[in-house]
Amino acid sequence: MPKKRVVNRRDDADVPAEGLRLWAPWRYAYLRSLLSDPKACIFCFGQLTDDERRERLVLFENRDVLVMLNKYPYSNGHIMVAPRSHVASLELLTRTDRAVLIDAVAESIKLMRENMHPQAFNVGANLGSAAGAGFAEHMHWHIVPRWTGDNNFMSVLASTRVLSQSLEDSYEQLRPIFKNLGAELS
Repeated sequence: MPKKRVVNRRDDADVPAEGLRLWAPWRYAYLRSLLSDPKACIFCFGQLTDDERRERLVLFENRDVLVMLNKYPYSNGHIMVAPRSHVASLELLTRTDRAVLIDAVAESIKLMRENMHPQAFNVGANLGSAAGAGFAEHMHWHIVPRWTGDNNFMSVLASTRVLSQSLEDSYEQLRPIFKNLGAELS
């Protein structure tokens, strides 16, 4: 039997080398897009056609807020809710814009709870690059539906996501649910 190769980590623990290399080739398109237009904001756009909406994974948009699927999700149904105002932090929004934004977060959770039946949610905002914000100049909330045993440990142990549904299928499931979100916000 061949001897297993080990890799020394910072904590000096010996870890088997098998399984350490996990490929995520879909990230390459994202990284290239950042190089081609590093100032592009995924949340700032004008009127979208149905095809553009599907391509950008936008579930809902109006003049105040937008809801879109995260293209690099932690779990199925991982959405982002953003104000239309291009601001980096919550306190930079007007009181009215903050109220509309938090209402959109609450209504999104309600819609997902009723239609996807998750057992829990992770909800939060990464304000600033040091906090992990990929688009630090445009604040947004992450809403991640969770199910017992879904994939909690994979991100921590292997920097890997386990998704049981494609983004296209998630979009097809969620778009009709979010299509009328504006009526809930009125």
